[in-house]
Amino acid sequence: MKELYEGDAYGKNNPTWHEEDAPWKAGHVAQMIRRNNIPTQRICEIGCGTGEILLNLERTFPDARLSGYEISPDAFRRAAAKSTQRTKFHLSNLLGEHDLEFDVILAIDVIEHVEDYISFIKQLRRFGTFKIFHIPLDLSAQSILRAWPIADLRRNVGHIHYFFKQSALATLEDCGYTIVDHCYTASRLELPNQAFTSRLMRVPRRLMFAFNADLAVRLLGGYSLLVLAK
Repeated sequence: MKELYEGDAYGKNNPTWHEEDAPWKAGHVAQMIRRNNIPTQRICEIGCGTGEILLNLERTFPDARLSGYEISPDAFRRAAAKSTQRTKFHLSNLLGEHDLEFDVILAIDVIEHVEDYISFIKQLRRFGTFKIFHIPLDLSAQSILRAWPIADLRRNVGHIHYFFKQSALATLEDCGYTIVDHCYTASRLELPNQAFTSRLMRVPRRLMFAFNADLAVRLLGGYSLLVLAK
């Protein structure tokens, strides 16, 4: 799956590299940071894509120094062209670097793409005090019954691991993390450019979520999990 990103296949399938999603994702990250009073002097994102999440956070946290690490040459070229005095991008795998430490590491929609995601999560611990993970909850009753949504995620965006809330949290705990905070994000309800079926499901998902959030996500899907861990 690594070849999907190091070559040009991912860019061909996703020509915007999901830049349109970045303000929404950065907003949720900023809320998590503020809610838990996390220091922001040194922020790093692994798998930063074209850098838009970090650039949004730069505007939110004026004292922050931000670093983005990306293995895709295509995404890195786009990010590097937008570097600023406070935000720098690197065509490198952060896990291969040494003597780096940050206040908070971001892994936003990353672990579902990584072949050995357990090793990835464990190795990430040494680079910072806090980590923020955003994890798509692809497993739900409706996604399993229909089957094709998961198949499309694998083919088009390279999701090779699939989670529900409990399995995502248990994975982080099994890798030695302590969960500090977590919450749902309404990824399929609020992100732009959603498929017709996702738009059609917005009302029933919201109604059931208001009644019982965990049950709604397990049955109907459409949400991701934002996790602060240390």
